[in-house]
Amino acid sequence: MMGIVLGLLAGMGGALVLLGLTTSRRPRVRRPSRIARLIDRSGVDRVTPASLVGACAGAGVVAALVALVATAVPVVALIAGLVVGYLPILVLKRRGAQRARQLRGCWPDAVDTLGSAVRAGMSLPEAVIDLSTRGPEPLRPAFARFGAEYRATGSFAEALSVLKESLRDPVADRVVVSLGIAREVGGTDLGRVLSTLSEFLREDARTRGEIEARQSWTVNAARIAVAAPWVTLLLLCTRPEAVAAYATPTGTLVLAGSALMTIVAYRVMVGVGRLPDEPRVLR
Repeated sequence: MMGIVLGLLAGMGGALVLLGLTTSRRPRVRRPSRIARLIDRSGVDRVTPASLVGACAGAGVVAALVALVATAVPVVALIAGLVVGYLPILVLKRRGAQRARQLRGCWPDAVDTLGSAVRAGMSLPEAVIDLSTRGPEPLRPAFARFGAEYRATGSFAEALSVLKESLRDPVADRVVVSLGIAREVGGTDLGRVLSTLSEFLREDARTRGEIEARQSWTVNAARIAVAAPWVTLLLLCTRPEAVAAYATPTGTLVLAGSALMTIVAYRVMVGVGRLPDEPRVLR
């Protein structure tokens, strides 16, 4: 009896070892970094996280050297390098916000046009391709690439993947998912789904526009309040006595503390006034 038990245990152990050696591990899905998400949201092609970091570092070093030569105050040069080094990221953020605002205003009309074409009896691929000529102007190049991919491969799924990569937009992801499901299961309520989606997108764009309009003057005033002391500092650094005062340990401590408080105040201001961004569902 003991031999039977030991044989069963040995067999189970061998089976488990064999299963562990032959079963492939599920690959871990890596979430994109914040820099990758920033580039993705801005829609800028041929920019990688490494190139963006290199541009920030190069701009910061050049600005620090120029400020050091002009003022001879190391802490001023360091602050100037940090500010200028952040400018490429700020440009991408501004571009991403403008692009998101533009696409947010275009998608309701595009979805309405797509729904009208589907209700008129047009096939789903033809309705999507038709947006390359009848859709909103900013979206036409992406739908033209969709049409070219669909004509070349005949695969609706591959063409939707090209459309998703061309737009890189949260709303586009939702539309792509809806179109893919409708194509696979043959949904008959696609027109109604698109109509509901259009109403939701139009209401969301209207609400966001009202909130951004009310917040814009407050945010701009806060930015001016943050930048004004440092512009004054740059003007003071043109005088030798001011440079000598800030070159002392006490002056360095004052500048470092002021820079820290400025960064904290600016981050708090941006955090309070920021609207939540809709996450992407496809990547």
